[in-house]
Amino acid sequence: MKGMSKMAVPVGVVAIVLMLVVPLPAALMDMLIGLNLAVSLLILLVSMQIRKPLDFAVFPSLLLIATLFRLALNVSSTRLVLTDGYAGKVIEAFGHIVISGSLIVGLVIFLILVIVQFVVITNGAGRVAEVGARFTLDAMPGKQMAIDADLNAGLINEQQARKRRQEVTAEADFYGSMDGASKFVKGDAIAGIIVTLVNLIGGFAIGVLQKGMAPAESVSTYSLLTVGDGLVSMIPALLMSTATGIIVTRSATEGDMGSDLLAQLGRFKQPVQITGGAFFALCLIPGLPKLPFVVIGALCLFLASRMVEAPDVDEEAEAAAAAAAELEPKPDSPEAIAEKMRVDPLELEVAFDLVDLVDPSRGGDLLDRVKALRRKVAMDTGLVIPLVRTRDNLDLPGSQYVIWLNGVPAAKGISPAGTILAIGDNLDGIPGKATREPVFGLAAKWVPMELQRQAEMAGATVVDRSSVITTHLAEVVRQNAADLLGREDVRLLVEMVRRTHPVVVEELTPALLTLGEVQRVLHALLEEGVSIRDLVRIFEALSVRAKTSTELDGLVEAARAALGSAISHPYVTPDERLHVFTLEPGFEQRLLESIRQSDAGLVLALDAAGIDALVHGCSGLLEEAERQGLSPVLVCSPQVRAALARLMRQVIPRLPVISYSEVSRTAQIESLGVVSGAVAIR
Repeated sequence: MKGMSKMAVPVGVVAIVLMLVVPLPAALMDMLIGLNLAVSLLILLVSMQIRKPLDFAVFPSLLLIATLFRLALNVSSTRLVLTDGYAGKVIEAFGHIVISGSLIVGLVIFLILVIVQFVVITNGAGRVAEVGARFTLDAMPGKQMAIDADLNAGLINEQQARKRRQEVTAEADFYGSMDGASKFVKGDAIAGIIVTLVNLIGGFAIGVLQKGMAPAESVSTYSLLTVGDGLVSMIPALLMSTATGIIVTRSATEGDMGSDLLAQLGRFKQPVQITGGAFFALCLIPGLPKLPFVVIGALCLFLASRMVEAPDVDEEAEAAAAAAAELEPKPDSPEAIAEKMRVDPLELEVAFDLVDLVDPSRGGDLLDRVKALRRKVAMDTGLVIPLVRTRDNLDLPGSQYVIWLNGVPAAKGISPAGTILAIGDNLDGIPGKATREPVFGLAAKWVPMELQRQAEMAGATVVDRSSVITTHLAEVVRQNAADLLGREDVRLLVEMVRRTHPVVVEELTPALLTLGEVQRVLHALLEEGVSIRDLVRIFEALSVRAKTSTELDGLVEAARAALGSAISHPYVTPDERLHVFTLEPGFEQRLLESIRQSDAGLVLALDAAGIDALVHGCSGLLEEAERQGLSPVLVCSPQVRAALARLMRQVIPRLPVISYSEVSRTAQIESLGVVSGAVAIR
């Protein structure tokens, strides 16, 4: 059976081609014309039963074969009409019965069918197919990306993704084929007109010139057969054009066309009632027949009385709400309790009178600024901080906000409503509440918003309330970036590098270092204010170092050495100057000799006098530099840096410690002093 079906189409196509050149008997023509009508009707009915166009994907090829078959019938019937004056009983019946034996009636009916098919259905179906092909091809990249996104998010598996990609490709191929197949239908309509005109003229000439008929007899014999032949061909062509229009205008739904039509029209009861009332109203117009309008109006009102109008609801939203309600745990369930126990890495609590800052309907833009802050921190530090959970707290005093870090309050501040923060030293003449800027501790004052212009004229820097909170939050994040780096964050960073540099990741982890050891290195870098954005160079350096030792300080120093001058770049001034402190060589040698290994890493085992001289020397130079508005760094040899930085983080955390190899190659070095074991040398 399978072999026969495989051979049927090629044999049929060959037979159609033979029909173009081999004369056929009239009896066989009757059978083939009936077959043409049956196939056309079958295709039309199937096109109305499908749920989506791809259910009938073979339609473009079938349309081509059916068109070729119909044209072959036209050629065969034309040969019979012109040679024998007889083309079978079917054509004769159409010529005498359908057109009532009148040539004029037949020509008018034929012309109307041509206009309906060519001007209305064929042109419309061709245009829809062309637009559908264009839009489907344009949307294909977006659909492919959506499939890849669902696959990466774990919503579908590889097999489902492959199936969806095949459906997208098949849909694009189908609409592209339909765009071309619609041209067959248009060409078939044109060919039918031309064949009919040729038969009319040729038949009249043969009857008069070859067979010696009178002109009237020739017209009666050949013209009626020609019109009958045209009608026999045009009716299947009209059915195929209608099927084409249904296919290309069909949207993917859950039912066939008939079910969808009744279901969708049945949703609207009121329009049916109005239609029935309108037909009864037409009966009041004098001269119009009453019976047809009364029957139709009564039928509409009867149907309306049997209809149940569907409520106007969003089914998709209802389904989503029902699914969410099912998944939502009960208040006393372990899941709900566990959710309340969960500690968010980063939270922002605001008092009741600061809610306007987070409410977009009241002009609040704090949430948008926090989103922008996450992007800025990621670009500066290389750390993608978690989402900041923002909520109001009625227990907080008015105008206060609190920044929570891993469930612990990390910072707090105030942002009074109706005010702005003016930062400057000459604000005594402006009314307001004196305060300190929360990040740098500068003298400031909360002044009424209407005095903003006055504060600017006094030389103050004016900052709005949202900017104050955002800046404070940014500083807390930068100071505690290391504490925000979790194991899951490291995994995501590693996967990000794997997508672009797979060899680097495969060489490093898990072959040389575990994910936890990589996290400790990145944690240490962030703790010292080093950006981990250049993960490729960091991982490459760790791969080399880990082959000899996995000691933390050694790994950190290897990563810092790979980053090089990128570490000191943030401290370079706009005029390309790097302000530094250095250690007196003898004192630096003394520090080097005092380094000891401990559980916490390398530490300085100095006596109390040495530690005191180091701390007081650095703090004195740093305070003097800060009075000049400078941000210096302490430079030392790479062998001392790790232990010295660990000490400075405890006593002077705002003083960065870098090695000579990390000094910027392009910046101009400006020394602000030398720290010795006794005093600071300037």
